[in-house]
Amino acid sequence: MVDLAKSESVLVTLHAHQEMVEEDIELDDVLIALTQGKLVENYPDHERGPCCLICGKTKTGEYLHVVCTTSLDVAVIITVYIPKKPKWITPYQRGNKI
Repeated sequence: MVDLAKSESVLVTLHAHQEMVEEDIELDDVLIALTQGKLVENYPDHERGPCCLICGKTKTGEYLHVVCTTSLDVAVIITVYIPKKPKWITPYQRGNKI
């Protein structure tokens, strides 16, 4: 994933693009999060194909979650968001399910 992000071999889904616009997230921040972030959750058996959740920081130091594919020659960015309470206790720990 890091190599794909560094080479900017990424595709952004419409949903991810909408989230980026709503939360004022730039593509550069997504790429930084992917290249410097840590794996939070892995979904190898997801019904739509293997993917994972990466948590990294933006250039301003804000935490960012990126869900992307893990099995293609290009990183497909599925969704992007800023982790917030109550869904996330910390950027790496989920809160209670409602």
